[in-house]
Amino acid sequence: MESHEELLDWAISQGVKLIGIAPKRIPGRGIGLLATRAIKPEEVLLEVPTICLRSIDTVRKPIVRRLPKTISVHGLLAADLALDSSSKYAVWNTVCPTPEDLVSMPLVWPRELRSLLPPAARDLLAKQDAKFAKDWAAVSAAFPEKADEARYMYAWMLVNTRTFYYTNAKLTRRIRDDHMCLQPVADLFNHGDEGCNVAFDHEGFAVKSMRAYAKGEEVKICYGRHSGDFLLVEYGFVMDNNRWDEVLLDDVLLPRLSARQKERLEEVGFLGKYVLDQETACHRTQVAIRLLCCGVREWKRFVDGIDDGERSQPAADKLLLEILREQVTVAEKTISETEASDIGDQQQRDVLMNRWRQIQDLVGMNIARLEKSYKEV
Repeated sequence: MESHEELLDWAISQGVKLIGIAPKRIPGRGIGLLATRAIKPEEVLLEVPTICLRSIDTVRKPIVRRLPKTISVHGLLAADLALDSSSKYAVWNTVCPTPEDLVSMPLVWPRELRSLLPPAARDLLAKQDAKFAKDWAAVSAAFPEKADEARYMYAWMLVNTRTFYYTNAKLTRRIRDDHMCLQPVADLFNHGDEGCNVAFDHEGFAVKSMRAYAKGEEVKICYGRHSGDFLLVEYGFVMDNNRWDEVLLDDVLLPRLSARQKERLEEVGFLGKYVLDQETACHRTQVAIRLLCCGVREWKRFVDGIDDGERSQPAADKLLLEILREQVTVAEKTISETEASDIGDQQQRDVLMNRWRQIQDLVGMNIARLEKSYKEV
C-alpha cells in the first residue's frame, strides 16, 4: 500500500470525509487529488473535523512552556514538527515533501543564485529570511540540546507551504500572519489560479467545488491571487499560466530618476513598487514615468487628478516601451548567466530560468500591445 493510501485510511478513521475525490500520485508533480467520478458545481468534496487539525492548540505543552510567548505560530508549529519523535502523525508525515523535494525553495539556495532572483522575489525572500532567523533564534535558545537547524528549517518550510488560513478563540488575539493550521488530506490539493472554495467554522474545514470536474481530472484549490515571484519564494514553484502574475519594474525604472525626482515621488508617496501586469502598468508607474517625460507642473496636475494624462500618454507610452525593452534585456542576460552557471542544484537553476522566461513573456505581451497602439494611431 502506498503512503497516500495509508494516509487516506488513517484520515477516514479520524473522521475526515472525501466525497468524489481521492489522492493519487501524478508523474512529475507528486501527489494530488483527482475526481473519482463526475463532480458538479457546489458539491462538498472534503470535510476535515477540527479534531484532526494541527494548530496552536495541539502543540505539546513542554514545547510551549519553553518557547517565548512572542514566537510566531509558524515558528511554534515548526518546532512541534521538528521535535516530534512520536508515532502519532507518522502516517501523515510520510506523504509530506522530503527536504529534497523542497530544494526549489529560494530559502535554501546559495547566495550567488539568490542574487539572480527578480527584484520582487528578492524582497520577499529577505522578509522570509528575517522571519526564519527570528523563529530559529527562539527555538535554538529554548532547546539547545535538541534543536538542529537543518531539521528545523525543513519543518519551517513544511509549515510555510502546507498551512491553511484558520482562526479560533486563541488565534484571534494574534496578528493575521499567525492565523494558520495544518490539516491532513487537504494539504494534498495543488494550486490553480482558480480552485475550490475552502471554508471553516468551529466544526472544521469544508472544501466545495466551484465548477464541474470530469472523472480523472485533478481538483485544485487557489492558494491566493499571487504573482510568480510570490509562488516561487513561498512555495518553490512557478505556474505555466498564471492570470495573477505581475512584474516589478523598479530595477529598470528607478535608475532613470535623479535624486530630486526621487524626492518628489517620495513626497507624494509614489516612490518605488512599480508593477506591470498582463494588461497594463500600474498607476504608480504612470506617475513616475510622467515625471521623466513631462514638466513638473503638468506632472503635479496628473498626480492631483486634475489632468487625466491623455495629452501626455503618447510620450509616457514611448518611455514605457524603452523601459520594458530594457527589462527584456535584463531577463535575457539573467537567463544566459544562469544557464552557464553550475552554482546550486539544477532544479534551482531551472525554476529560476522559468521565472525569468515568464517575465519575458509578460513584458513581451505589453510591448506588443503598446506597439500595436502606435500603429493604430
